[in-house]
Amino acid sequence: MSQKIRIIGVPMDLGQRRRGVDMGPSALRVAGLQARIKQLGLHVEDIGNIPVKQPEEMSYGEKNAKYMAEIAETCLDLAAIVEKSLEEGFLPLVLGGDHSIASGVAAGVSSFYRKHKKEIGYIWLDAHGDMNTPESSPSGNVHGMPLATIMGYGAPELVDLMGFKPKVEPGNIVIVGARDLDAQERKIAKRSGVHVFTMRDIDERGMREVMADALKYAMDDTSGVSVSLDMDFVDPSDAPGVGTPVRGGVTYREAHLAMEMLADTESMVSLEIVEINPIIDEHNRTALLGVELALSAVGKKIL
Repeated sequence: MSQKIRIIGVPMDLGQRRRGVDMGPSALRVAGLQARIKQLGLHVEDIGNIPVKQPEEMSYGEKNAKYMAEIAETCLDLAAIVEKSLEEGFLPLVLGGDHSIASGVAAGVSSFYRKHKKEIGYIWLDAHGDMNTPESSPSGNVHGMPLATIMGYGAPELVDLMGFKPKVEPGNIVIVGARDLDAQERKIAKRSGVHVFTMRDIDERGMREVMADALKYAMDDTSGVSVSLDMDFVDPSDAPGVGTPVRGGVTYREAHLAMEMLADTESMVSLEIVEINPIIDEHNRTALLGVELALSAVGKKIL
C-alpha cells in the first residue's frame, strides 16, 4: 500500500431517492479524517470535492436509470482523477456520496493497472449487491447498479467508461456482508462467478474465515485490491446514518477486523467510503466510525 494518500470528495446524491448523502464527504472531514491519518505517519492531502450537479438543476431523464448522463459524467471525471492519483504514487481515498461513484473509481484504478498489463480485485463491503441493471431495477436508482457496471452488465454509459469492460473480472470480485439481494442480483451472482459472502456465512464461519477467503479470491492473480465500503455494511445500531439501512449487519468489531485483515495484506490500491447521510445520523456517529474503519484499513493497529 502507498504511504501517500489523496482524499477526493464526491458529493453525489443523484443515484438514490433519499437526499443527504451529498453531505457524506463533509461529515467524514468533520470527523477528523485527514488529521487522524496523518497521526499514523502517512502523507495525506485533500484535494477537495469534484463538482457534481444538483438534482434541482435538471430532469432525471429515463425512469429506469435516473440522472444516468450526469452520473456518468461525474464518474468519468472521477476516473481521471483516480488514475492520475495512482500515477503520482497516491492511494485514492474517495468520499461519497452515494454508491454510484464506485463505477468511476473502478474505471480509474483498472485503467491505471491495465496500462501495466495488470488486473485488480474488488472487495465490496455492503448489505446490498448493487448488481441491478436499468432493465431489472425496481427503483431506477443508479446507486443499486455500480457493481453490475464494473462487471460489464447494464448501462453502457457506465459499463464503457474509459473505453473498456469489464473493469474487474467477476471471479476477483467479492461481496462481504450481503443481506438484501434482489431476484435479478441473485441470478447475476450465480451466473457471473462473483463471490458473495452473506451475513449467514459470517454468522456461521466468523469474519476471520470469511475475510481470509474473500482476500484469497480478490488477490488471485491480481496486482492490488480496491475496497468499496458502504457504511450500511455495519449494523444500523452502530451506523444509523446511511442511505438504505438494513438490520442484522456486521458488528463494530467485525468491521474493524475486516479492515485490519485488509491492511495486513498491504495490497489495497484504493478505498471508497459511501452512503453516509448526516441528516439521519446521530451526532455524526456514522462518519466517526467511517474514519475509524479507514484508519484500520490504512494500517492502524491496537498494539
